[in-house]
Amino acid sequence: MSFSDSFFAVKFGITRRDLENYLGDALSRGGDYADLYFEYLATSSISIDESIVKSATQGVSLGVGVRVIAGERTGYAYSDDLSPEKIRHAAQVAAMIAAGPAKVEKTPLEEGQKRNLYPVLTAPNETGFKERVELAQRADRAARGYDSRIFQVQVTYADNLRQVLVATSDGVLNYDRQPLARMSVLALAKEADGVPQQGHAGGGGRYELEWFQKERPPEYFATEAARQAIVQLGAADAPAGEQIVVLGPGWPGVLLHEAVGHGLEADFNRKGVSAFSGRIGQQVASPLCTIIDDGTIGGRRGSLNVDDEGNQTQRNVLIENGVLRGYLQDNLSSRILGATPTGSGRRESYEHIPMPRMTNTFMLAGESDPEEIIRSVPRGLYCANFAGGQVDITSGNFVFSASESYLIENGKLTRPVKNATLIGNGPEAMKHVSMVGNDLKLDEGIGVCGKEGQSVPVGVGIPTVRIDRMTVGGTA
Repeated sequence: MSFSDSFFAVKFGITRRDLENYLGDALSRGGDYADLYFEYLATSSISIDESIVKSATQGVSLGVGVRVIAGERTGYAYSDDLSPEKIRHAAQVAAMIAAGPAKVEKTPLEEGQKRNLYPVLTAPNETGFKERVELAQRADRAARGYDSRIFQVQVTYADNLRQVLVATSDGVLNYDRQPLARMSVLALAKEADGVPQQGHAGGGGRYELEWFQKERPPEYFATEAARQAIVQLGAADAPAGEQIVVLGPGWPGVLLHEAVGHGLEADFNRKGVSAFSGRIGQQVASPLCTIIDDGTIGGRRGSLNVDDEGNQTQRNVLIENGVLRGYLQDNLSSRILGATPTGSGRRESYEHIPMPRMTNTFMLAGESDPEEIIRSVPRGLYCANFAGGQVDITSGNFVFSASESYLIENGKLTRPVKNATLIGNGPEAMKHVSMVGNDLKLDEGIGVCGKEGQSVPVGVGIPTVRIDRMTVGGTA
């Protein structure tokens, strides 16, 4: 498909000459660089609670964001009106904010190479609304039918179809059609006079609705959420103190995302505020650790054909055998640092400035058998799932809450425990990785990453990993 056949050219009559003129307006008061980000977003969501469809919504938003960079100064303006007058006005406002002495000549726009990591012919939100409601209802029934102690279930389903167009003064012209869907199930369980416990599961990606019928049906997520809730009913209080911790494969990679990944985003490092600043080429983790950020995995929630600055996403090796190799770069940081963009410029919407962000971040598999890792631990904690956490980028210190964990006693998983929190420092924790499993698993597709008020979809992953020293907060 050529630009003339693209969504914005057909629906809004935007031409290549229009784009070049708008870029000219953006650079009219000087500047090193300018870009335009057009977005048309169609969304829908369904919520089921108490077996009733409590809400069902559909909506559309559209707009354009105009950015001008002059040195380290950025001017940004946006409009939800795509009339030529409004776009030119946004460009002129951004130009006034960033006005600088430099003056660059625009490069003629050339369409980038096309690829399709998510060849979806019919996006989920282009199907019948009734079909999506029925998927959510199936999940509700399955979770309630799992065990009589399940007394409450909440199911949410959401999808969107984002159409984007990016044009830059460097001559980049790219556009993309980005479908996305996710289902989430929360189950609550309770014994006769006990305290309610909860389980959560969900997933999705850049797939057609058929994925929820064949690959991951609603019953899959529902039974997993119910299982977790039932397990917690029999959980004892977690023991506190420094312990050996084993992370299970898949979603526990969210710890890696928070404790290490954010610290490798270039904006924190060009400002010198990350625990990893100035450490490229240094050993920052165990030699067993190789950490990748890859936005090119087909169909994955964090994948994109092009990032929100029009650059193709790529597979970036961040840490190789424990050695820091590089940072995630957007256009602004790469210009300041003299580096090459890594396809990591992302934004929540046309109302937001792009910044370096993760896509799908994971640790490569090692050589150890997962069962061997468990057998190697005389006493410790096995974390199968996490509820969430937070990290201080400057120090690397983090706190994470484990939503499903088990004691390891004499090399065996024994009792489930609750209220366990992991407390540590990202770079330090990675130095104490002593075994890495051969069972790398990516999460099911539920990740949402927040940064400076912006949220974007991401993926995480990890194999089974043994960390020899970790502080566990508990009540026992």
